[in-house]
Amino acid sequence: MSINPEPFVDHPLKAQGRFGRLSYLAWNALSSIILYLFLIIPIVSFGYYSQPQDLQALSTPLIFILIIFTLAFFYLYITFMIRRLHDVNQTGWFTLLIFIPLVNLILALYLLFAPGTQGENNYGPQRITKGWEKVLAWIYIILVIVSILSSIILVMNTQ
Repeated sequence: MSINPEPFVDHPLKAQGRFGRLSYLAWNALSSIILYLFLIIPIVSFGYYSQPQDLQALSTPLIFILIIFTLAFFYLYITFMIRRLHDVNQTGWFTLLIFIPLVNLILALYLLFAPGTQGENNYGPQRITKGWEKVLAWIYIILVIVSILSSIILVMNTQ
């Protein structure tokens, strides 16, 4: 009598499984939006937005809450990186490379541009990118390109 393993259930907030390029971008964009909302809303609602020195007046509980949200985002960022590495059939331990300057840039570019493994690999079946993930990822790509071009134009006009 053999015991059948439980079927693989993909949960995007867990490190097990895979993320294609568009899923990776979409989940990073979604988590960034949520993080910024949780960072900006408390600061603006408490009126600490007029001068940089006003941020020094943030209360200790608010700072603690902001640190919790930042750590939660960091967890998600690492989880999404692991899932993306799994998609290219690499171990999640390569996420430690984000702590090495310049190497982290190479890793980020690799995660953005390397095609995933077709079909099943050592880390599970290929994950189908959902429609909303594709839309959000392309919006994110367009916003990044527009931001870069705007920054270049702004710098060129100030010289």
